[in-house]
Amino acid sequence: MKILLWALFFLSLGFPSYPQIKEALQIRIAAIPNNPRPGEPVTIGLVGGEGNQFQAVLLNAQGQRLTKAAFFNLTADKDGRPVKAAVLAVPCTARGGPAQIQVENGFGSIGNIALTISSRQFISEEIPLDQRNTELRTAADPQKTAESNMLWGILNRTGAEVYGGGPFVPPVTSTRRTSFFGDRRIFRYVDGSSAASIHAGIDYGVPTGTRVHACAPGRVALARSRIVTGNSVILEHLPGVYSLYYHLDQIHVQEGAVVQAGAVLGESGATGLATGPHLHWEIRVSGENTDPDALIARPILDKEAILSIFNSF
Repeated sequence: MKILLWALFFLSLGFPSYPQIKEALQIRIAAIPNNPRPGEPVTIGLVGGEGNQFQAVLLNAQGQRLTKAAFFNLTADKDGRPVKAAVLAVPCTARGGPAQIQVENGFGSIGNIALTISSRQFISEEIPLDQRNTELRTAADPQKTAESNMLWGILNRTGAEVYGGGPFVPPVTSTRRTSFFGDRRIFRYVDGSSAASIHAGIDYGVPTGTRVHACAPGRVALARSRIVTGNSVILEHLPGVYSLYYHLDQIHVQEGAVVQAGAVLGESGATGLATGPHLHWEIRVSGENTDPDALIARPILDKEAILSIFNSF
């Protein structure tokens, strides 16, 4: 596995206020990896910060804020200093090039880490829809709006529990994929019009009734039928980190339950907007769609790696 590089440095400030100076003398930050691709997560560690008013912000070369994530309590270093972590994902629409992660507290910016967003190419595909699926995407429906608002209320929520940091495991044993993360899609409607979309997850081409397993320990944040995504399950794994399982034929868990990795969540199907039986598996990190393969390849929250850096000082 590729060795992941950490950027670690003491913070320097331009013209800080007195509370900022006092705090900056005690704080170090680190980020992994330093060359993420669009759609991949970045974990930021912070040691020495008191209170809960910290957030990490990803900025592009022009200083535009691409995404942000709140820090949460993780553990303590060898000297008993609090270690916090935040997880954010590079938007899959981000351009390659220089970027930085800026750490902020209640007084403003207290430091940053430079990184480089690596370039990435995504697949393009066209998907013709029948009358039913065309209407699912285009017809106005107050229920769809309510379900969307509820979904985003969940995905934008940052709790405090750490159920597990990975690495994640695939939710089905099949390796047959019919769509990939970040696919640039064109939906063709029955009236000849079209609409562009980005595929937020991975589609596994599995037959109806295939068991779907939890990719990591977590709490069931949603388990119900939705108009567009059909029978759906959402698990919360870390503050701001969720996995989503769509188009299920059956659901076998209840909202609020805590499950372990590998637990059966339901069975695959073709409910909702689907052109055939499959499982749509998606990961959201602080609201951003995130490449599941990146979370399979390495832990999204490697506590030992974080501590080994900070304990060396």
